[in-house]
Parts: sequence; C-alpha cells; structure tokens
Amino acid sequence: MPPAAAPAQPPAPSSPAEALACWIVAPGGAEIRREPLPAPGPDEVQVRTLHSAVSRGTELLVWRGEVPASEYGRMRAPFQAGDFPGPVKYGYNSVGVVEAGPPDLIGRRVFCLYPHQTRYTVPVEAVHLLPDDVTPARAVLAANMETAINALWDASPRIGDRIAVVGAGVVGLLVAWLAARVAGCEVQVIDTRRARRVIADALGVGFALPEAASAEADLVIHASASAAGLATALRLAAFEATVLELSWYGRRPVEVALGEAFHARRLTLKSSQVGHIAGAQRSRWTHRRRLGLALSLLAEPALDALITDSAPFAELPEALARLAEGAPDTLCQRIDYD
Repeated sequence: MPPAAAPAQPPAPSSPAEALACWIVAPGGAEIRREPLPAPGPDEVQVRTLHSAVSRGTELLVWRGEVPASEYGRMRAPFQAGDFPGPVKYGYNSVGVVEAGPPDLIGRRVFCLYPHQTRYTVPVEAVHLLPDDVTPARAVLAANMETAINALWDASPRIGDRIAVVGAGVVGLLVAWLAARVAGCEVQVIDTRRARRVIADALGVGFALPEAASAEADLVIHASASAAGLATALRLAAFEATVLELSWYGRRPVEVALGEAFHARRLTLKSSQVGHIAGAQRSRWTHRRRLGLALSLLAEPALDALITDSAPFAELPEALARLAEGAPDTLCQRIDYD
C-alpha cells in the first residue's frame, strides 16, 4: 500500500494586504485560501489572530451540509463570507492582538466573533478586550460560555435545586460549572463516556453514567445532541420540572418520547438558543454586555481542562475532518496561529 499523501500546504500570503482563511468549500471539504486584507479605516482595527476554536456543534453541522435551508439566514455568523451549503467561511471564536487602529487599542488582546483567519479588519465595536486575568488560549471558550450563560438565564435555577445536565460536551460542562455556583444546588453531569468524569472532577461538579444518574431533578438541561440523551433528560425530570433543550440538530429528525410519564409528570420541554438574549434579561442586557460577562467568567484556570486538543492553523481542514468522524475524546479543539 502506498504511503498516505501529506496534507496540502496552505498558500502563503503574497503581500501584507493578504491573509489566509479557512473555507468550507463543499460539505465534507475545507481548504485554506488567500483573502484580501483591507487597511483599517478611522473606526476599525486590524487584528492578528493568536487562537481560534472549532464549535463541535454548529461548525460541524456546517461542515456536513446539515444546515436546513429554512435556517440559512438565522445561522449566518457575524462575519461569515459565502452562503450555505458552501463555499462558506464560517466560525465565531477568534482571539488576537490589535496591530493597527486607534492608538489606545494597539497591542491589546481581543476576542471577536470572526471565522478562522490569520488577520482581519473589523469595526472597533466588534472586538472585546480580554480581562487581564484571562489568557488568550482560554478566551476561545467565550462563545461557549455565552451560550451557557444564556441557557441558565432561560432555565432560571433556584437556590437548592437538584440540577441534571445531560451531555458533557463543552457547553454542558460550562452550564454545570455555572449552575454549581448557585447556592445550595446539587449538580450532576450525565454522559455515556466514563472519561468525562475526570473533567467534571476538575470543574468541581458531580458525574454519572446514564444508568446511575440521580432521578427527581428539579431542572434538567439537555446538551448531548442525541435522541438517547433527550430520553434520559425526560426520565430524570421530577414532577412539573423543566427540561431545557440546548442541542441543535440541524436537519436531523429526533424522536422524542412524549408518552410514558411525560404528561402525568406535567413536564415542560423548553428550547434555548444564544442568538436571542433570554426573555427575562432582554430589556436590560445587550449582546455586548453578555459577551463581556462571558469573558470575565473565564478567569478560572480550572476551565483549561475543557481545551483538550490543539492544532496549527495549517492543519485546520484535517482537524475538521477528524472531528466530523467522531473524535470522542476531544472537547474544545483550539487552533493556534504563528
């Protein structure tokens, strides 16, 4: 058998007015392309990327071409280029340093909801300064933390609640970590992968396999993106409890067991999505304020346990393919830039 071909090397920028960006060219395929890099105007900054991260949920749905046509508009990322199903430049976890722009921002580390690209020019209001105690490498979790915050706003946990979080992915673990900080709450993360116990322990939250999970939960948050996980979430809910659905399935149909005890227990099945601020906060919070809160909460070093894998930017197309094939041990896939 002939040896496997080496991954194609990305093109180098041919001038300072160019950058490199990762494009999903068609479902199941990505490549790195040259991009024009405009000089910043009076109200813009130019950012050199230090790290980005792959969203295992949304980005892999885009990679597989599973975004429903009805959601093409709502699924657009803030600085997306191209259209679904592809070619499309997609992503929203970018951390970098300002290289050009207003003097008070030069050299500052920032987070931006930008796709995977080596350098980019955006309006000043699109970047968020990192707190001094948040490392750039950990700041790639900001969008996930923002989703977790919005989920708990939607869920409205009460002091002393027994809370079950089904699905120990990045968002599920962040939800559990936040919920465990509500006074008196007992939080248990449920997942089919025993290895996730180590991460749960690092975050100071309980862990159980589905068959050993504690029932009679006052609040259940589902984040496993699987029908089996949703069935577990419904099974664990106590009388008149709420099951908050965080998973997004794209075009995949999901069977929901609404027979058995669903009606007798008077359960509430509620959706949560980060695109809109939770209703109870919407009149007072902006998206910018919420993202600022998310960044401030990333000061905790224990959250580094969620970043299990890293790869250089040149290998991003291969990393996307690996994640799409399963990669069950990977939580957050960070991408590192020179």
